[in-house]
Amino acid sequence: MPKVTKDTVIGEVINMSPEAKKIIEKYFGNGCFTCPGIKVESLAFGAMMHNVDPEKIVAELNALEDKNGN
Repeated sequence: MPKVTKDTVIGEVINMSPEAKKIIEKYFGNGCFTCPGIKVESLAFGAMMHNVDPEKIVAELNALEDKNGN
């Protein structure tokens, strides 16, 4: 998976790494997966809507890949 940034679309993150779904759910809830915005909204937008620091989410997502050796 390429490095994730705060501008990466949420749906792309989930498609790139199934493990990322757990992190998205942790910060945004499971309603995110049925929201049509998942295909166009960035991590930064989701973070703003859920009052979360986007850099924290980005760091966790990128750590997933580092842990898996990708």
